[in-house]
Amino acid sequence: MSAGWPRGRAGQAIGLLGGSFDPAHEGHMAITLEAIRRFRLDRVWWMVSPGNPLKTRRPAPMARRIAQAERVALHPKIRVTDIEARLGTRYTAQTIARLTARYPGVDFVWLMGADNLVQLHRWQDWRQIVDTVPMGVFARPGDRLAARLSRAARVYRGAQLPMRAAEGLARARAPAWCFVNLPMSAVSSTAIRAGGDWPAG
Repeated sequence: MSAGWPRGRAGQAIGLLGGSFDPAHEGHMAITLEAIRRFRLDRVWWMVSPGNPLKTRRPAPMARRIAQAERVALHPKIRVTDIEARLGTRYTAQTIARLTARYPGVDFVWLMGADNLVQLHRWQDWRQIVDTVPMGVFARPGDRLAARLSRAARVYRGAQLPMRAAEGLARARAPAWCFVNLPMSAVSSTAIRAGGDWPAG
């Protein structure tokens, strides 16, 4: 259920997967389930954003995207939420700052695909993000090399944990990030929209 604030208790390890989810699909689910397993997470919150500041295209209505996400996220450890709209934040750094203040003692982990690591340096206050919470990065087809050579990866090379240490990521002190190389589906929200299975508006 997306209504209300998600529950988070001190001592829990909670993954944060943000995005437009326009629409949510099996790739989001694959990342989430692998994150729960690899990083020993108690919960993962899907944060359906009002909009992406780096994208000019307007997403489908929020209620529609949340409803689709809830149809996909059929797992007891996944919570679909409109928390960014509730917080009134526009940028990820702001959202994380507000969440860490609102949920003291919760060990948050920011989850993202390797394609986002490539462009992370373009995000507002991106260093603040890396310095505040550990990050779990998942390989997507075609993005592995670019992600490893990205500006963020180079700047924080010394903070990278090996895959064999992934289960300790949530308890690690930021900056800390772990790159998980997975054989993943090439499905994407962009491809789904282009195929006409998710009409605009």
